[in-house]
Amino acid sequence: MREEQKLLLNVEKEIAKAVIGKESIIHRILTAVLAGGHILIEDVPGVGKTTLALAFSRAMDLSYKRMQFTPDVMPSDVVGYTFLEKGTNRSVYVEGSVMCNLFLADEINRTSSKTQSALLEVMEEEHVTVDGVTHDVPKPFVVIATQNPVGSAGTQMLPDSQLDRFMIRTSMGYPEFSAEVTMLRDRRETNPLNSVERILNRRMLMCLMQEVDQVFVHDAVYSYITKLAQATRNHPAIALGMSPRGSLALTRMAKANAYQEGRNYVLPADVSEVFGSVAAHRVMLTPMARVNHMNADNLMQEILRRVPAPKLVDKKRPQDTLQN
Repeated sequence: MREEQKLLLNVEKEIAKAVIGKESIIHRILTAVLAGGHILIEDVPGVGKTTLALAFSRAMDLSYKRMQFTPDVMPSDVVGYTFLEKGTNRSVYVEGSVMCNLFLADEINRTSSKTQSALLEVMEEEHVTVDGVTHDVPKPFVVIATQNPVGSAGTQMLPDSQLDRFMIRTSMGYPEFSAEVTMLRDRRETNPLNSVERILNRRMLMCLMQEVDQVFVHDAVYSYITKLAQATRNHPAIALGMSPRGSLALTRMAKANAYQEGRNYVLPADVSEVFGSVAAHRVMLTPMARVNHMNADNLMQEILRRVPAPKLVDKKRPQDTLQN
């Protein structure tokens, strides 16, 4: 096992101390972090979303800020504001909440669309512009946003343009019986978050992310990703398919998945492994599909079954391993 794999496995183990029984979710979110993406967690309150974000920040030594998105939160609370300093007439920038490595946007669908859109620039370009002046956010920069899918009172649905900025959407769900018993027992005397140790620092994480960028992708895999994206656009139950930004996100996630598996090249299995979490929130179902209670996640699995993957023919030469 490569040293990088050991580090990443240790990160997952540390986070699992605080978030019990959710190893697959932890692995998927870490994949998105390595791919340089943002994460949307759609779940009911109280299942450990905030604990998860805090555990990630501690295991990877990331500066962390959390904002509860309520209807009265203003865009300036997110990106910051400037004021004229008395006596010097100098314009001074006051940092907003996004000036950190890991920003938890809690219940993002409960704030106004104006405040939601304040995140668009920083999520895409990693900087904010206030009064015509651009300010870079610290690197690496990751947004973990949460929203409650149950109950719509006082909520503003995220527009498609903002959903598209999230690399993946996932759900934690309720814990299994044994995991919940363990959680209750472990919290009798102490908070498990206090036991999460630092495995990486920011510099090390940036190096790992750069190595992910160098993972090789064969033309046949690029073709496979494109076919999957086009299948979402041509499906009769889908009114709006996956965008080219989604195809790029799928490529980056597949590269990060391959890297975690200890490979410097992407296999079709890497693409299929992450396809659902990358694509499902980027498509819009037709009215008829919604009436028939169709599910975007199920449709993505159907597309995976319909679109043939390229076949592996030679494991010794990754640059020549795939054929259509």
